[in-house]
Amino acid sequence: MAILMVVLAVLVVSYASSMRAYLEQRHHIASLKAEIVSSQSDIDRLRTEKKRWKDPAYVETQAKLRFGWVMPGDTAYQVIGKDGKPLEDSDRLADADTVVRTTPKPWWSKEYDSLQQADHPPAATPTPATTIRPQSK
Repeated sequence: MAILMVVLAVLVVSYASSMRAYLEQRHHIASLKAEIVSSQSDIDRLRTEKKRWKDPAYVETQAKLRFGWVMPGDTAYQVIGKDGKPLEDSDRLADADTVVRTTPKPWWSKEYDSLQQADHPPAATPTPATTIRPQSK
């Protein structure tokens, strides 16, 4: 019985070390997969940026923003804040792939909605003022 217990203990120790190595490898693989996903998102971002640089309007805008260039015939202005320093512009071009395209409602549906509102006016209408008082200075 003692020999059987010793053999069983040796097997448990050998399998435990193998299991530890297996779990470490799984953790390493998971971290590498996360790194791959991060790298892929960086690659996608850079491809989008590269595609934007092929647009002449984007290049022109970047030249205006980064170098302060002005097209012939344009007048350049610089807005000065209360502290005497130039204000920074906060406007940025949106990525063309992320712009939401909406389809306008047809004119007849707008007319139908207008007719429905005229036929069924809202129940609560504001009451008009009975007296008008001048504002005090």
